[in-house]
Amino acid sequence: MAFLKVKGSEVVVVLLLETTAFSDLMREHKQLIALLEKLSDEDIVVTCTIVRGEILYGIARLPEGWRKRKLEEKASKIFEAIPCLAVPEEAADYYAATKLAQQQKGLALDENDLWIASTALALKAVLLTRDTDFKQIEGLHVMDWTTEENSASEK
Repeated sequence: MAFLKVKGSEVVVVLLLETTAFSDLMREHKQLIALLEKLSDEDIVVTCTIVRGEILYGIARLPEGWRKRKLEEKASKIFEAIPCLAVPEEAADYYAATKLAQQQKGLALDENDLWIASTALALKAVLLTRDTDFKQIEGLHVMDWTTEENSASEK
């Protein structure tokens, strides 16, 4: 599988947290936390600048108050703990091919979601999300943490 990396004799999984997974982590969803705790110390969990932007925008548009401050604190702690990677240059190649393929199939996907998927493809990462729209993207390894098996599937 493309999303598995071999480091010495161990297999390393690279997980890219999509916006729904990041939000659920902010909500301290027990099932998601349990899944992340099962990962080996060698496995890599990251997010990307598109997800960061979506999270920060979602918080910024809230009215001032206790809830907004609490969400800012939670997001800040997670951003400190999980590396936020820039969109790699080769993600643009995946973006063009994926957008064209989706249009030819008559399937729409949000622009930010296309960039997140393209970033995961470029990084050869598993996309951790509960958004089922990502499953329609060919070649993208998706892990829906809300399902029982929590296994990565590839379209």
